Amino acid sequence: MIPRDKEAEIVRLTKAEKWPPGTVASELGVHHSVVERVLEQQGLPLSKVQRPCIADPYVPFIKDTLEKYPKLCASRLYQMVKERGYPGAEDHFRTIIARYRPAPTTEAYLRLRTLPGEQAQTDWGHFGTVAVDGGIRKLFAFLMVLSFSRRLFARFYLSSAMAAFLRGHVEAFQYFGGVARTNLYDNLKSAVLEHVGDAVRFNPTHLQLATHYCFEPKPCNVARGNEKGRVEKAVGHLRTSFFAARAFRDVDDLNLQLGRWLVEVSDQRKCPEDKRRTVAEVFAEEQPRLLALPDNPFPADECVDVHVGKTPYVRFDRNDYSIPHTHVRKTLLVSASLDTVRVIDGTECLASHARCWGVGKQLEQPSHIQELLDHKQRAHEHRGMDQLHHVSAFCKPFLCKVAERGGNLGFTVAKLLRHLDAYGPEALDAALREAVAQDTAHLGAVRHLLDRRRHELAQPPPLTVPVSDDPRVKTQRVHTKDPAAYDQIRRSDDDDHDNS
Repeated sequence: MIPRDKEAEIVRLTKAEKWPPGTVASELGVHHSVVERVLEQQGLPLSKVQRPCIADPYVPFIKDTLEKYPKLCASRLYQMVKERGYPGAEDHFRTIIARYRPAPTTEAYLRLRTLPGEQAQTDWGHFGTVAVDGGIRKLFAFLMVLSFSRRLFARFYLSSAMAAFLRGHVEAFQYFGGVARTNLYDNLKSAVLEHVGDAVRFNPTHLQLATHYCFEPKPCNVARGNEKGRVEKAVGHLRTSFFAARAFRDVDDLNLQLGRWLVEVSDQRKCPEDKRRTVAEVFAEEQPRLLALPDNPFPADECVDVHVGKTPYVRFDRNDYSIPHTHVRKTLLVSASLDTVRVIDGTECLASHARCWGVGKQLEQPSHIQELLDHKQRAHEHRGMDQLHHVSAFCKPFLCKVAERGGNLGFTVAKLLRHLDAYGPEALDAALREAVAQDTAHLGAVRHLLDRRRHELAQPPPLTVPVSDDPRVKTQRVHTKDPAAYDQIRRSDDDDHDNS
């Protein structure tokens, strides 16, 4: 601001003495923009001489384009003009565009007023990311504001999916002790699937929520965020007054601090509609006019169909949860709350785990793993018994006698398989036949009979050949051949050689 007398001097020197603005600014010691402003305020606009510019041939095209697309950015318009031969740089071109761009039209808005219990406004706010065990997750805040009293409800979640959207409503209604008759939303997918003109297609799950609590969902018009200005302002209020520079351990700790802040700070601020009273006092007037809550809350658990692979785990929310091994290769239902993850097959609950909000974790119930190990061990025993049954018909009676005497069948089968590899099927069959006949069904007797037969036939001690633990290798059986067959092949080769 400059003194009045200097403004009068600027006008006199310009109008009476015909001094140019630059001379006036230099003589009076002010900036030339000050001289220009004073002259414009006095109705004396400056006649600026426009110098020739390399963009002059493209001005008609620029004006026509900006008339059709007034919000077209300068960088895109520069590319369009450059394709038509403009040789200048982009920085200077931005100055030219500012000269011809139409001034934005300003719009006046009516002040919205609502009756007590008539309307609530709902929205999400994004608050960056938080570190969790194994990675990071996005942090969202669900907000609902009662339009009359401006009472605010907010909760932080690690997801903005449909389940969190429903859960936020349920907790908000319980917090207010009632439901507003109309709930105003932005066009988020959890509430509105499609909005074309006056035609609105709501999310079916959201309509079920509205039916359960008897409120009317109402979307804002497209690109009209001002229609829900109360909740938009609440997001900024939460961001600056609560979240800024706040330390917390995890989301549970953050929500605990938020609960105290809502009561001690947010509810105690002055109500914008009535500065004489606090938000809590105005809410006391509004609460009896809210719709009553139903007897049971709306089920807000997240339900997802998952396909189980060949391992006994279901993948849900970037983590793996164990299930009984009997249900692999099936499609199961995962029902998850904030605290619990349940895996369901039809009407049967197969597993229940504490929910993990980390990333890449594997949660197991010891019983599921032990059952799988026991099943694998029994399957291994059955495969061994099957091999022995093919070697000797006396295997079954021998193992029955072992079981009657309380012996360990798994250990017995494993030892007999080793004897089969070392002595061969004929020797093992003879040993099992004699052991059953003499009623000496134990491993020591079988080993004694095998060694005795080896001595009688003057055979060398068996050699132990190390074999891989791979089941595909261990289950293979190699059948021995009579060496006389190889002698016959050798004699045939010798005869062919002599004839040649």
